[in-house]
Amino acid sequence: MNADQLCGLLAEPSRLRTYSAVVLGATTADEVAGSTGLAQPVVVKALQRLFKGGLVTADGDRLQADESAFKDAVRESRPEWVPLDPDPERDAVLRSFIRDGRLTHFPTFPEKFRIVLEHLVTSFEPGRSYPESEVNEILNHWHPDHAALRRELVDARLLSRTDSIYART
Repeated sequence: MNADQLCGLLAEPSRLRTYSAVVLGATTADEVAGSTGLAQPVVVKALQRLFKGGLVTADGDRLQADESAFKDAVRESRPEWVPLDPDPERDAVLRSFIRDGRLTHFPTFPEKFRIVLEHLVTSFEPGRSYPESEVNEILNHWHPDHAALRRELVDARLLSRTDSIYART
């Protein structure tokens, strides 16, 4: 079951309350009705949908909730993990500061900032010259403060600047 199906199944308040009651220990439709305050026919209908969706099962006369459905739905919706760097230590640093292809914030530790800058500079082709406007455009894809990133890349000697023309070093 994917996240959309899971949310759709629990979007109806009576099904959500019924599922919650089963998670909290209700083992029969009567117990669900008693703990939720829902009428018996409403509980029966909600349980039918939850059975059909696979969120609730019956082991004999006892109801059981499938609590792993949430973890499974999240795992199913996540894209396949692709490392940002082949080195696991560098990848861990990059994952701390880069989300969905964007730099979330600047690292405060210089060695970590250097790793991030070395990753960002790969956006530039070696041997190619870039006008400042194009450098700004590329860096804006990473973070809105393109001027600070540009300055840091030059200070780190990862980009060179001559007459407002930049090149990867």
